[in-house]
Amino acid sequence: MYLAIREMRFAKGRYALIATIMVLVSFLVLFVTGLAQGLSYDNAASIKNMAATHFVLEQDSNHRFTRSQVGQEELDEARAVVGQGNAEPLGVRMSTVNPADDTKKIDVTLFMVNPGSWLAPTVTEGKAINDQSAGQVVVDQKLAKSGVKIGTVLVDQASGTEWTVSGFVQNESFSHAPVVFLNEQEWLTLQAGSRTMQAASAIGGADTGTGTSTSVEADTATGTGNEKNATSADGTGTSSGAERAPVYNAIAVKGTDDQVSGLSAALPKTEIITKSDAVSAIPGYKEEQGSLLMMIAFLYVISAFVLAVFFYVITIQKTSQFGILKAIGTRNGYLAGSVSLQVLLLSVGSLVISVLLVRLFESVLPASMPFQLEVSTLALTCALFILMSMAGSLFSVWKVTKIDALDAIGRTAA
Repeated sequence: MYLAIREMRFAKGRYALIATIMVLVSFLVLFVTGLAQGLSYDNAASIKNMAATHFVLEQDSNHRFTRSQVGQEELDEARAVVGQGNAEPLGVRMSTVNPADDTKKIDVTLFMVNPGSWLAPTVTEGKAINDQSAGQVVVDQKLAKSGVKIGTVLVDQASGTEWTVSGFVQNESFSHAPVVFLNEQEWLTLQAGSRTMQAASAIGGADTGTGTSTSVEADTATGTGNEKNATSADGTGTSSGAERAPVYNAIAVKGTDDQVSGLSAALPKTEIITKSDAVSAIPGYKEEQGSLLMMIAFLYVISAFVLAVFFYVITIQKTSQFGILKAIGTRNGYLAGSVSLQVLLLSVGSLVISVLLVRLFESVLPASMPFQLEVSTLALTCALFILMSMAGSLFSVWKVTKIDALDAIGRTAA
């Protein structure tokens, strides 16, 4: 230790240069790691926040909520296996809304959950909705940046359904879109509205070809029942919203491994996935995280390579000094430990500065930038950086052990 610290004090400029480069590299590693974690959370916050352990989806839906449809029969069966309170329906739909008094369009994800259940989020501002809340929703706080306030009327572009914002929730997003939570009554109204618009579009196209005109609204008012004969997007016959059985996208389940096995046997025409599987299946999630993780891996390799080159050059420059030390009886282990200690001190010191810089940047970053660096992730990242730095020093350590004292002294004398 004495030799390592004494040499660093003697060659301040040289080691300050190496330390500066390590600070920059370690800062970049920490910042990209925080960005990757932030994007991961922002992409699937609503799913990650759920207390569910598994989800029941339609067979061959590729683990995606938007491709799945399950009904009341599957929900009843799931509750019979895992318990009445451990299975909850979940509806998921990507949509676009705009405030009634504004033309601005906002991409959102609609989540249908039963208010009061363990799927329902905690309202941070305003009031929560209940099973009887007609035309009311709670929305993620991010919508406030688009001018949405409590009492704002949102219009769904796909169905024309209108909702009044009654409250806000925090950190609820899906596929980077803020989530709008509605109850089952509004979910059924939404489905019925979408089918009515599809039927109107289909009838309008037929009327264009035949030269006749038909009003879906008139049929609905007079009870002719034309919309009961409309065909939904999946090709099955539908009835009016009031008569149609509810259709969900998934069933969220809290259960043990044994219960999940029993659920698989009870629902053979479904697929049961874990929460991590559901998160990974979100469109673009794996691609986004894969790119960022590759960047982080390359940064680790680059940091180890840069450190190895710097210390190898320094080791070559000190060949004669190492030879003299060996000639007077200094052991290889002591010299190798000295080099390793220098690398360790530089790594730890640069990480301390980098962590302070990252926390400083985090405090001034705009709220719109998803950045998240938890203590556990920070500790793991620092440990990996130190490990890669020590690995990069092994080449210099190997060079020190191969120095021959007589050759080194001979070159000095010459």
